[in-house]
Amino acid sequence: MKPTIEIDRYVFGFSQLDHIADLDGSVIIPNGMIDMMFCKTLNGKFMVGLIGLETQPKLIPVQSIERFFCVSFKPLGLDYILKKSIADLVNGGMHLPMDFWNINEDNLADFNSFCHQITEKIKALIPQKLDERKVELFNYIYKNKGEVSIHELSEKIFWSERQINRYFKQLLGISLKSYCNILRFQASLKHIKDGELYPQLNYTDQSHFIKEIKKLSGVSPKVLFKNPDHRFLQFLVFDKD
Repeated sequence: MKPTIEIDRYVFGFSQLDHIADLDGSVIIPNGMIDMMFCKTLNGKFMVGLIGLETQPKLIPVQSIERFFCVSFKPLGLDYILKKSIADLVNGGMHLPMDFWNINEDNLADFNSFCHQITEKIKALIPQKLDERKVELFNYIYKNKGEVSIHELSEKIFWSERQINRYFKQLLGISLKSYCNILRFQASLKHIKDGELYPQLNYTDQSHFIKEIKKLSGVSPKVLFKNPDHRFLQFLVFDKD
């Protein structure tokens, strides 16, 4: 489910996944977002976790989870709503307190109600003042699907290249270039889903395109398009208004 306009600067979206044991062998691929998950296990336990940025494909951790609801944050949500660095969580995660934001197992009964409750919590945490350089930085990156250089950004928002890279490293644990490569990869998925197995964005050539897709998904564009055994979950996702 997409976020409301009041919080879309901070949140990419909400998702629900059930019957996770049936997804054995499924692959999670990087999307440039930070996931906060509220999980119910098969033995009735409740867990809350924060997942750092993924920079490589990984098998979904099936474990004993029966259901989870997820809030996918954009970096500004991490910075201003969660007020936390995830530099140490690249390709990893951490547990959060079980009473985080007063969400409990009962809240996992209804997805719409969960999204509403989280939305209201985030709205209450939005600060009155933001660093406009950060806002403009991410607006520009998203608008251009990651096809930007640090020099271009520096001139656009009047923030030094050194400070921009330091901000990314301290907040997310990766460089601006690495983050932009993930966004460009994500933008390529739509074209690959449509069977366009050649560069649509500013990859140098077909060889560079295939190399970058393999780096972040583990397979070639051709295999991604076929999505054997429905392994790649993002090719099955749909938005709910």
